[in-house]
Amino acid sequence: MEEQAAAAGSINPKHQALIERLSTRRSATTTSSDSARPVADFLSSFAASKLSIEQSLSECRSRADMDQIAASISSLEQFLAHNSYHLPSYELRSCLKSISDLRSAFDFASSSLLPRKKFSFRNKPQKKEEEPKNVEASTEISVEPSSIDKISSLLVRDGPGFRNEKDTTLVKDFRQCDVGQGEFTLSDLENCRVYLKGTVRALFFYRIRNCQVFTGPVLGSVLIEDVSDSLFVLASHQIRIHHAKATDFFLRVRSRPIIEDSNRVRFAPYRLTYEGIEDELKESGLGEETGNWANVDDFKWLRAVQSPNWSLIPEEEWLEVADISQFK
Repeated sequence: MEEQAAAAGSINPKHQALIERLSTRRSATTTSSDSARPVADFLSSFAASKLSIEQSLSECRSRADMDQIAASISSLEQFLAHNSYHLPSYELRSCLKSISDLRSAFDFASSSLLPRKKFSFRNKPQKKEEEPKNVEASTEISVEPSSIDKISSLLVRDGPGFRNEKDTTLVKDFRQCDVGQGEFTLSDLENCRVYLKGTVRALFFYRIRNCQVFTGPVLGSVLIEDVSDSLFVLASHQIRIHHAKATDFFLRVRSRPIIEDSNRVRFAPYRLTYEGIEDELKESGLGEETGNWANVDDFKWLRAVQSPNWSLIPEEEWLEVADISQFK
């Protein structure tokens, strides 16, 4: 009991409320006997991965080591997100705290490995004759790429997706390809309009700039990393948004959306239609509007007052319901 109280005290109030709501929902639909084995299997795998990451952190000696550890932590976080609905409240809370602790340890280790900037100056005029260049004596400022870009680049998954596109329209109908019920990745898109029809298991977004994205139902999670000046129309069971700015989200979501390290993001209800979407939403467990689009959890805002990082879009600014039936 003391361990549970200590773990609970390390989770912010909004996070605590989220866990309690998930617990209530799960208790109405599952029994302890049905879920005991999957939970035990998950916890065993989670603990092994956590131990491996901790060991890697204690032994890391280079940026290459840190890059691999960053990818491992993100994979573990995704693993937890995909299994969160099956976990008892205390176990979910403990796993969330473990990931938070790993990220803190990673940040500390990473900062200690950043190279120092090198400065040197030439005060003497150059001679007319060619002389061998002294690399150490040249004026040089070495700047490490931002940690956000480094870590974000590691998260991009292989497999089906749209990548490295600019100034174009991208269309995918999951009902007409092998991707249906699988995962789909969108990364490094700029000034694009994206239309995704049909059902997919998970969506991943990385480095999206000035884009408009319209998607059908997602059975599991949507993970968004490093987006700006864009618009997303999404329907999913879980949506997590990291490093977003100046972006609007029109959502239908079963659980409360989560934002981290984001600002000037706004939310409104889902505004999308195409032939067959109502049946797809029902079959995906997203047929009913829960209102959770308006209940956003900002994991980096610990105060009881409203987070200044997000707001609701005034109704007069809502999109007209977008019909993307013509895009094939």
